[in-house]
Amino acid sequence: MRSLIVGIDSGTQSTKVLVIDARDGKVLSSATQEYELLPDLPPGAKEQHPHTWREATGSGIRRALRQAKAVAAEVKAIGVSGQQHGFVALDKAGEVIRPAKLWCDTSTAPECAEIMDQLGGAKKTIRAVGNPVVPGFTASKILWLKNHEPENYERLATVLLPHDYLNFWLTGEKVMEYGDASGTALLDVRKRKWSAAVLEAIDPDLADKLPPLISSEKPAGSLQASTAKQLDLNPGVLVSAGGGDNMMGAIGTGNTRAGVITASFGTSGTIYACAEKPVIDPDGEIAAFCDSTNRWLPLLCTMNVTVATEMVRDDFVWSHEKYAAESARVPAGSNGLLLLPYFEGERTPNVPDGTGVWFGVNKKTFEAGHFARAAMEGVTLGMNYGLRRLADLGVKPTQIRATGGGAKSKVWRQIMADVFNAEVVTLKVSEGAAYGAALQALWCWRLQQGEKISISDITDQFVEVNQPEIAVPEARSVETYRELQSLQDEMSRALRDVFTSHRKFVSR
Repeated sequence: MRSLIVGIDSGTQSTKVLVIDARDGKVLSSATQEYELLPDLPPGAKEQHPHTWREATGSGIRRALRQAKAVAAEVKAIGVSGQQHGFVALDKAGEVIRPAKLWCDTSTAPECAEIMDQLGGAKKTIRAVGNPVVPGFTASKILWLKNHEPENYERLATVLLPHDYLNFWLTGEKVMEYGDASGTALLDVRKRKWSAAVLEAIDPDLADKLPPLISSEKPAGSLQASTAKQLDLNPGVLVSAGGGDNMMGAIGTGNTRAGVITASFGTSGTIYACAEKPVIDPDGEIAAFCDSTNRWLPLLCTMNVTVATEMVRDDFVWSHEKYAAESARVPAGSNGLLLLPYFEGERTPNVPDGTGVWFGVNKKTFEAGHFARAAMEGVTLGMNYGLRRLADLGVKPTQIRATGGGAKSKVWRQIMADVFNAEVVTLKVSEGAAYGAALQALWCWRLQQGEKISISDITDQFVEVNQPEIAVPEARSVETYRELQSLQDEMSRALRDVFTSHRKFVSR
């Protein structure tokens, strides 16, 4: 009989489920269930109902297990990755009070300012907990509920994050692990303890509404009978601590020791590393997260990545193959055509009023191939701003592990290698977060069996690089992009006031 592990990635647009073989880490089956945000919400509000994630997870698990021809007794452990920062509010009975405000909800900006004012400003907030309080994080969402829906806040008994809610559904236990908890801005990431100062700024009684914290190798619990029946599984299956999608993505890409850096090129972009000690950015541009292996995960996020390339591709009505071919015939640097990709504002650097700027348009560059290549270059340079910030804080890459849609392009992988001036690789299992959730669950299960094994032992064995897709830097292009980076940085700084004036103009 096989020993099977289930990995779940519950995201903003879909839930993905993988079934892997515990012996060799091979993916035996997968299933995806898509869904939408709640419609017709006020500007800035982005919400989903937690029951949507629960139903999608149940459907995905059942389909993936059928595809793997699994029997219930073969399933040994389940791990859950979830979108970070969302606020799930439960009442005393464990029922959801209202839809969850998500990581991309920006309606809580006034509450961010209110909390940081109470703490003495952004710098003192960073000193207190390691991170500023920004709209993406959970803390301001809790205060928003208190300020805007006091009747719902009165009912609040437990604060959970999205992956915690799925663990609660699976096990009946309410817990939170360090990695995902560090994205709330309620946790002092240095000490891995709730910050009394932040809790006091929101509600002196908030500590009573937060679940116990557990370390990353500990189980969240075991599969409860009621949920096991829904999933056609046996009760008692181990459920690991799980974590946020970036934390699980780190595990799934083998980013479990210093020197390896993961870069995700999706709709938005993230770059994160494994660190043995907290990495605190005094300017707050790099998020000082804990990871889900009991270490730390310094992380940067940019808002606009494949947004740019898909905009160009859609406008020219190209296939992905056509886009690659047109880009490849244009030299590195696109003859000076440079994109500043702040289409919906930007997070790193923090330019909330930003918009997209095409710079260097002339008779030579005003053609499709140049715009296609410049889009890839511009967003990669934007991510490199944060990578250089990481280097300033002592986190330097020996290898970049690229994931997401952008990593599928050979042309783009070479641009990454040249811009980052580092080897860029892709991985055989592309669903990093779901695979990471499965590997963390495997780690937890094997520890529970009495084995002495580290998460790095597991990722070294199971996370495999696609050797044919390795890209190495080319010296001439590295120098070209170094110059272009300086131009993009200077353009970004020079236009900050112009962006604000422009935002007022288009908002009339």
